[in-house]
Amino acid sequence: MKNVKVLGTGCANCRNTVALIETVAKERGAEIALEKVEDMAAIIGYGVMSTPGVVVDGKVVHAGGVPSREKVDSWF
Repeated sequence: MKNVKVLGTGCANCRNTVALIETVAKERGAEIALEKVEDMAAIIGYGVMSTPGVVVDGKVVHAGGVPSREKVDSWF
């Protein structure tokens, strides 16, 4: 199971990122534990200054804007 965190304040891009990750994971049959992190101090703690950010298994894999479907697919 992959632990995935979406870092962001709840803006449209953050919501779209969550939806995209859920869709791709479901399509690939990947089990994920998805968490939304909206606390700015926690987001900055990951070194992310531009949201949305995505953390997979403790590693920041994306920051700033909605990731491409291909990029999300590569995480699973």
